[in-house]
Amino acid sequence: MAGAVWGRYKRAMTMNGYRQIGIVGAGRVAQALALGLGPHSAAPVMLWGRSQDRLENVVKQAGRATTAERLETLVGACDLIGIAVSDDALASVAAAMAAAMPRGRAPFVFHVSGRSGAALLDPLRAGGALTAAIHPVMTFTGDPGTEVQRMSGARFAITGADAEATAAARDVVCCLGGVGVDIAEAHRPLYHAALCHAANHLVTLLEGSFDALRGAGVDDPAGLLAPLVRAALENSLEHGFSALSGPLLRGDEETIAGHLEALAGHRPEILPPYRAMALATLDALERSGASVPPALRARLDQPRR
Repeated sequence: MAGAVWGRYKRAMTMNGYRQIGIVGAGRVAQALALGLGPHSAAPVMLWGRSQDRLENVVKQAGRATTAERLETLVGACDLIGIAVSDDALASVAAAMAAAMPRGRAPFVFHVSGRSGAALLDPLRAGGALTAAIHPVMTFTGDPGTEVQRMSGARFAITGADAEATAAARDVVCCLGGVGVDIAEAHRPLYHAALCHAANHLVTLLEGSFDALRGAGVDDPAGLLAPLVRAALENSLEHGFSALSGPLLRGDEETIAGHLEALAGHRPEILPPYRAMALATLDALERSGASVPPALRARLDQPRR
């Protein structure tokens, strides 16, 4: 069955791409997908969403695009459909699309959520569609032109429902100029947790540093930190944990004690995350084979006052 679906899907493609591409959604990612995939659609990209005003904005941004008044129209017309809606809406949208899909249709349907794999689209797969999750590993701020440029060379996490769906997903990533990275269905939560830990927690970490610097009288904390943080990020990406520097690496207990005292006195809300990150750093040092002074760990590990 899967091979037959793949054959029908491949025949639905033209020499220059897809006969018609559809996008479900009207947000930032939908805008970027419509603009990025538009040149690969023989017919104008078709868009459907719950907000007509937002849809009209997507059409303006995408240029060569049209809207569908009903979801059934899009599902019946398009051979490639991308779902770019909120995580919580995905299941209901997939169910509605499955109910609207004409018998004998074999589109390729993908969603762009990082949290979920292809299993969320099983209602569509049961109806004959190829299904996959294709998550662009980047942020979308509402500038689709710039984001299309950034997608070129970006990594895309691919989770296909089967080998044929994975191949179809790679075709889509290729159209966007990206690089596909296979993530197993069972590993999607771990994958997404890793992304959030790196990107989202970095924002929180920096905001804590900004707040402490403002408390120390610095008017422009971002300007002060920028060269240091950029160098640390670049070194970490290139060298991994061996890029670590600072008092924890040196085992400088008195310096850390000074940090704890200053934070407790001036920015106590930052003290718990500081302790947690410092202890996590000591754990990583020990896993790397380094020796951690017991007194240093004890200093950080004492209960909050």
